[in-house]
Amino acid sequence: MHAYRTHTCAALRETDAGKAIRLSGWVHKIRDHGGVLFIDLRDTYGLTQCVIEEGSPLLEQVSKIRNESVITVSGVVSPRSPETVNAKMPTGSIEVKIENVDVQSSADVIPFQVAEDDGAGEDIRLRYRYLDLRREKMQKNIRLRSNVTASMRKRMWDQGFQEFQTPILTASSPEGARDYLVPSRLHPGKFYALPQAPQQFKQLLMVGGFDKYFQIAPCFRDEDGRADRLAEFYQLDVEMSFVTQEDVHNTIRPVIEGVFTEFSSFTGEQRRVEWLPNLTYADAMLKYGSDKPDLRNPLEIVDVTAIFARDDVEFKAFKGTIEKGGVVRAIRAPKVADQPRSFFDKLNSWAQSEGAPGLGYILFKDGAGQGPIAKFVPDAAQAELKKIAGLEEGDAVFFICNTEGKAAKFAGLARDAICDSMGNREKGVYKFCWIVDFPMYEFDEKAQKIDFSHNPFSMPQGGLDALENQDPVTIKAMQYDCVCNGYELASGGIRNHRPDIMEKAFALAGYSKEVLERKFGGMLNAFRYGPPPHGGLAFGLDRIVMLLADEPNLREIYAFVMNGQYEDAMMNAPSPADENQLRDLHLKLSLPKKIEAA
Repeated sequence: MHAYRTHTCAALRETDAGKAIRLSGWVHKIRDHGGVLFIDLRDTYGLTQCVIEEGSPLLEQVSKIRNESVITVSGVVSPRSPETVNAKMPTGSIEVKIENVDVQSSADVIPFQVAEDDGAGEDIRLRYRYLDLRREKMQKNIRLRSNVTASMRKRMWDQGFQEFQTPILTASSPEGARDYLVPSRLHPGKFYALPQAPQQFKQLLMVGGFDKYFQIAPCFRDEDGRADRLAEFYQLDVEMSFVTQEDVHNTIRPVIEGVFTEFSSFTGEQRRVEWLPNLTYADAMLKYGSDKPDLRNPLEIVDVTAIFARDDVEFKAFKGTIEKGGVVRAIRAPKVADQPRSFFDKLNSWAQSEGAPGLGYILFKDGAGQGPIAKFVPDAAQAELKKIAGLEEGDAVFFICNTEGKAAKFAGLARDAICDSMGNREKGVYKFCWIVDFPMYEFDEKAQKIDFSHNPFSMPQGGLDALENQDPVTIKAMQYDCVCNGYELASGGIRNHRPDIMEKAFALAGYSKEVLERKFGGMLNAFRYGPPPHGGLAFGLDRIVMLLADEPNLREIYAFVMNGQYEDAMMNAPSPADENQLRDLHLKLSLPKKIEAA
C-alpha cells in the first residue's frame, strides 16, 4: 500500500465498501459525538468523513490533534446508514472506519477558520495567505485562473498563433502609468524598467516576420491600488501582421467568447454571452457617460442643453452654466413616477455625497410635469423634452449640468445609481462591446499642452495628412477597447508602422525627434527596414477571471498578492536594502523627513 494514499479524499464511493484504503490530508473538522470521533479529512480534491469508534485506543491520540494538522489514516470503507447519508458530498454515502492514524505535521492554533468563513479581514488573510488558499472558494478561484489560462492558450494555438516571451528588464515607455525602475549594478546611474506592457517588443516581432504572436504576459505599473487594478498583472497579449481593425476583432472574438461560454456557469448561475454593435467613443461618452459602459444597464443619457437654453425656460442654475459653455444631460427613468418620495431623496443624497449640489428631476404624472424643476420649464419646453428624451406618462427624467467632460462623467455615475435604485440591471449575461474611434490626442489642462489620450503607437485615422492639416484634438486613432459589464477587458489598435507618421505624431505631443530617437530608437530604427502593417490588443486575464468568478476584487483570484498599499505582510515586502546592496548599486537614499523620523 502507498505510504500516503491509495485514493484522494474525493474518490471513494459505495462501490468501494469493504476496501482497505489509505488517505492523507488536512484535518478539516473533528466532531465528538458522545465518545465517537468524526474527522472530516480534506485534500485539494474533496472531503471524506472518517470515524473512530467508541472505545478505540486511538481516541486519546486523535482528540489532541488540532484542525489543519496533516494526517494519514488507514482503514476500511463502510457504507453509511440511510439516515446519515450526506447527498451534498460526493463521498457522502460512505465513511472510513479508522484503524491507524499517523500525524505527518501538527498545526498551531490557526489565526482564522479554514473550514468556514469567520469574517477574517483582508490583512490577516493576506498575512497567512497559505491558510487562506486552503479555503474552498480560494481553491476554486485559483483553479479557475489556471483553467482559463489553459483555455486561452489552446484557442490561440488553434488559430495558428505562436507564443513568445519578451524581456522583463527593458527601457522606460510612456504607457500612461509610472514605471517600476530597476537600478543597474554594471551601469551606474542607469535604470531598467519593468514592462508596463510588451508593446514595443511585440511590434518588433512583427517587423521580424512573425505573423501571429501571443503571450500570457506579466505587466507592471506603479499605480495606486484599487479593486480592479494591481501593480503586477497578466494579460493575453496579441499582435498580428497585415490586418485591419475588423480582422483583429474577428480573430480574437471567438477566443474570448469561447472562454466565457466554457466557464459561464462557474458560479452556479448559467450566463449567456452577448456581443452588441460597436460604439464610438463619442457615443459611449454621450449615451453612457463612460468609455467602459455596463450595457446590462438599459438607461441612456441624452443631451438636453437646447431645452434649458430656450428663452422661455428660466432655470438660472442651468442657464448660467450653459452660457459659460456647459451642457445639460438627462437620464430617463421609466415608470418610476409613483415611487415614494424617499426614492428621489436617496438619489439626491447620493448626488450630494459625490460632491454635486443634488440631482434635479421632473416627473411626468397625471398629464403634467411635476417635481422641483418642473415649474421652471413651461409646457412647450416640456413637450420638446419628452420628444428628445423619449419620455412617457409615468416616467421621471433626471438632470446633470456641468462642463462637458464633468457632465459626462457624473451622468455616467448617475445612470448607474438610478439603475441600481430601480433594480433593473440585467442579470445572467456577459454583454460585450467594442469601443472604437478614440481621440488620438487630448488637451492636458494641467500641463497646458497637447498629449496622447490613449496608446501613442496607434495609427492616426487619416495618416500623415490628418496630422498635418487637422486640429490635433479632432484626430481619431485606430484604437479600440473591448468592454464587458462595466469593465475594460482589452485595449488595442492598428499600429503606426511608418517612421515619418510616427515622428509627426510624437512631435504634436511635444516629443522632439531627438527625444523620440532616445526613447524609442530601437523601434523607430526597425521601422526603417520594411515593417508590415500590423495591429493587436491585450486582454486582461485577471479581470476576465474576476468576472467569471463573480468576485469584486482582483485579490480574490490571485494565489499570492499584496494589499491595497502594495505591501506583502507574508513576505515582508517591500523591505529596506542594506548598505552593501546600496553600495553595489551605486545608490544613496534621500528619504522624506517623515520616514527618517519613523
